[in-house]
Amino acid sequence: MNSPEVRVPFVTKIVEGYFRFLKFAIALCLAAMVVLVFGNVLLRYAFNSGISVSEEVSRWFFVWMTFLGALVGLREHGHLGVDALVSRLSPAGKKFCFTLSQLLMLYCCWLLLSGSWEQTVINIDVKAPTSGWSMGFFYGVGVVFGATAMLLVLYDLYRVLFGKLQEDELVMVKESEELAELHDEEAIRESRAPMHAVVGANR
Repeated sequence: MNSPEVRVPFVTKIVEGYFRFLKFAIALCLAAMVVLVFGNVLLRYAFNSGISVSEEVSRWFFVWMTFLGALVGLREHGHLGVDALVSRLSPAGKKFCFTLSQLLMLYCCWLLLSGSWEQTVINIDVKAPTSGWSMGFFYGVGVVFGATAMLLVLYDLYRVLFGKLQEDELVMVKESEELAELHDEEAIRESRAPMHAVVGANR
């Protein structure tokens, strides 16, 4: 008998597709930076020439890659932070700190979004000195980041206010990558322990 097919909501498909596109754009920016910088160095030392737009365009790609990568990290809650205090609070304390931090993040994202939008509008007709591209493209990444980050933060606020978050999800930062890996390994061992106990009892 075939298992029933799990239907993925349409909105989830859109979100997953959007973040897959962001990851592809990050990889594309990184590849373009490598080609431009390495190619420019090679041309200068080997042929006494160079790519005139290399430095400027690679800098733009680096800015876009940084902001888009921050969005992916925000969605996956992969940013590092200090949880020494919050992790020791009661569930109500964790919920209060989580809500407060999300509200502060929402305000910061709004400041970034509004400021970037103003700069994009002001510089839309300003040309970059080397490439000739519109400077609005440079400041536009702040608009993309601000709008997307606000939606992510609002979704997390909705989840915490309507009780859709577990207690372990109320601490959405990692004190270090090593501790995060250690906690993951401990969780895997704890999940396997009952299975080994059942198998031992059956024997």
